[in-house]
Amino acid sequence: MKQRLTRLLLAAAPLALAAGLAAEAFAENKPLVIGLTSDASGQYANSGASDRRGMLMAIEEFNAKGGVLGRRIETVHIDTETTPATGSRVAERMISQHKVGFLIGAVSSGVANAISQVAQKHGVIYLNTNSSSPTESGKNCHRVKFVWDGNGTNFAQSAVKSAIGTYGKDWLLLTNDYVWGHNTSATTRKLAEANGATIVEEILVPQGTRDFSSILLKTQQIGPKVIAAAVGGDDQKAMRTQVADLGMGAKYAWINNQQDWPDVYGLPKENLFGVFGTTWYYKLDLPGVDDFVKRYQALYPDTKMRVPGNVFFNGYWATRSLLEAVEKAGTTNNHAVIKRLEQLRIPAEVRLQHDDAYMNPKTHQMQQTVYLATANLESDDPDHLFKIVSRSAPDTIADRAAEETCKLESFEDTPVYQP
Repeated sequence: MKQRLTRLLLAAAPLALAAGLAAEAFAENKPLVIGLTSDASGQYANSGASDRRGMLMAIEEFNAKGGVLGRRIETVHIDTETTPATGSRVAERMISQHKVGFLIGAVSSGVANAISQVAQKHGVIYLNTNSSSPTESGKNCHRVKFVWDGNGTNFAQSAVKSAIGTYGKDWLLLTNDYVWGHNTSATTRKLAEANGATIVEEILVPQGTRDFSSILLKTQQIGPKVIAAAVGGDDQKAMRTQVADLGMGAKYAWINNQQDWPDVYGLPKENLFGVFGTTWYYKLDLPGVDDFVKRYQALYPDTKMRVPGNVFFNGYWATRSLLEAVEKAGTTNNHAVIKRLEQLRIPAEVRLQHDDAYMNPKTHQMQQTVYLATANLESDDPDHLFKIVSRSAPDTIADRAAEETCKLESFEDTPVYQP
């Protein structure tokens, strides 16, 4: 009986091995699912749509050449509604029900922070593509989270000092009343005061504001030399329209810390008063930019935005860099991919910017060129909205304070996750 049992076990062994190899092959070739955590409603719905288009173009390019590690890339998208509580629920659902490998997307910093807390708990790598509060790579940083946009400190450092010398020292702050607005204005205040300016007033702008009449009346009564606005999304679009209608655009020096393309696309150029920061523009005179624009137009021939902007650019590069890191790691194991992303450096000619871009391993924020722009009133092209007036190299505008406040979790305290 014992010999017969041994023979049966030996006969079954090759079958078990074959079944194991087949299961392993299936695991290697099953789709890799990425969760897109971008807004489809709320203040940043337009930016969320542009963000997704950038992610999807990168995924389309990878799938066209066989996916990543032999696995086709699929996506699931759930609207985060520009609401932190919804963002948290969406992240939990994507991880527990949809078994996503990675999470990508955000414009609101409050939403990004909520998603990243859930992602860290599970060990799921999360790419914050487009929210730019300094806290995202500062006190709210996480080992699994990587921030791809410039933040309020980067943009403020590129604009504040020159603005004081050019326009004057009496400054007023217009601040969207949520985490990004508060943190961006706080950075602007600190830099302005350090360079000799006086903040004469700060006016809070509730999210969802569409009537700016009382805010603008108060602004006129105060009469500052410079107005630094940290107002985003649809709120900013409404503000710009009403400022232009009242003829206030040329009356004051306006600095908008950052100008996202979806927030202003379609506005009259006269509404683009002041100077503002961006990380990319489709008319940069650099090799590869025209081809990038053509690829966008071929993939999205019917979209309202006929040319890509900075939000699309960030969504694309975050996704592409993640998938390239997976390829280089040779695995989807989160610890291995995180280590690859922490070493990321992209040459300027590949990145389509003027300077090499690189990931700061201490804060997980992408260090990149920041451009200052103003309205391009000289062109009849309705898409050619910006005129780039200056640029700053990454090391000259780095957020050193974030390196002090960011405390990344250890790898030992970050759960292993391998989709």
